[in-house]
Amino acid sequence: MTGGSPQSVDGAALRSAQFRYFDLVMAAFVTILLLSNVLGAGKRAEVDLPGIGIWPFGAGILFFPLSYVLGDVLTEVYGYARARRCIWAGFVATLFMAAMSWVVVVLPPASDWPGQGAYESVFGQVPRIVFASVIAFWLGEFANSYVLARMKILTRGRHLWSRTIGSTIVGQGIDSLVFYPLAFYGAPGWPVEAMLWVMLSQFLLKVSWEVLLTPVTYAVVGFLKRREGVDVYDSGTDFTPFRTML
Repeated sequence: MTGGSPQSVDGAALRSAQFRYFDLVMAAFVTILLLSNVLGAGKRAEVDLPGIGIWPFGAGILFFPLSYVLGDVLTEVYGYARARRCIWAGFVATLFMAAMSWVVVVLPPASDWPGQGAYESVFGQVPRIVFASVIAFWLGEFANSYVLARMKILTRGRHLWSRTIGSTIVGQGIDSLVFYPLAFYGAPGWPVEAMLWVMLSQFLLKVSWEVLLTPVTYAVVGFLKRREGVDVYDSGTDFTPFRTML
């Protein structure tokens, strides 16, 4: 691609196209996904909100929704097929991260190393939660990308805000509906009422992040479309999630 004014192109015609920034956006997508799981998932935080009181939340929620924002950018700028490759890359990277964490945690520590307990607390992962997380991510991200690509065709490329917010509502809704029951249903300390409340509050926070970041999404999408020189529509795209080829 040579850049310039974006031209409307069907995604199926760009299988062999080379883009300037695609690899960078893909790397940012996978990086944010992994870091939000490593650094944020294990910490419970709380803030004192005026009129509401103490509001507990998982620290990962501050950054995990950025993966959905980048998922929107990938689909909007580069099309569903390339977004699909990024989702699979993130899925495999998350599985590898979980496997690596498990191996490193279970390795016998040196007899004079005092950090094993803290290491287990931070990096030790419950298999049920890991399973729930990767399944919810896979389903939610593919739903997000599919809805955005379909809505782009229906809206003829207008009203980007409706596509980013609408696809996030669907994607994050599926993510939350899958993750919390798989991870916590029947678990000690997780009555159904508490699980449903956390699921709803986390969903609302994630969608709110998308809404607040809409101006940023507009700026990034506009920049990338101008520099790449294309505006991709997935009219002839095969929407199966079970492939990585373009």
